[in-house]
Amino acid sequence: MSGIALFVIVFLICGLAAIIVFLGSLPGKIAQKRDHPHIDAVNAASWIGLATGVFWPVAFIWAFVPCPALSGSSATAGTAGDPGSTSEAEQLRERVARLEATIADLQAAGKAGALC
Repeated sequence: MSGIALFVIVFLICGLAAIIVFLGSLPGKIAQKRDHPHIDAVNAASWIGLATGVFWPVAFIWAFVPCPALSGSSATAGTAGDPGSTSEAEQLRERVARLEATIADLQAAGKAGALC
């Protein structure tokens, strides 16, 4: 009889450990599957949250939230699959060229004023 009880206790402990590992890694796996830019942070928050009981729901929701600020970053700008980013990159190049011209004009005006 005590052998069966020991088996049940060991089985319950192993089952509880498996549930903890599954829940702790779930937000990280979801973030990785959705190609989230902060996979490591979501994974860390899920394990810390599982230990404290506070951050796990936040990490779970965070794994599903897209990051639009990073989706149009310079790393993906100008790709063939995104026609809007090419024009955006061209606009940024033109803006930088105008700013460089303005800086050059101001520097030239400053040098000319120093000679007077």
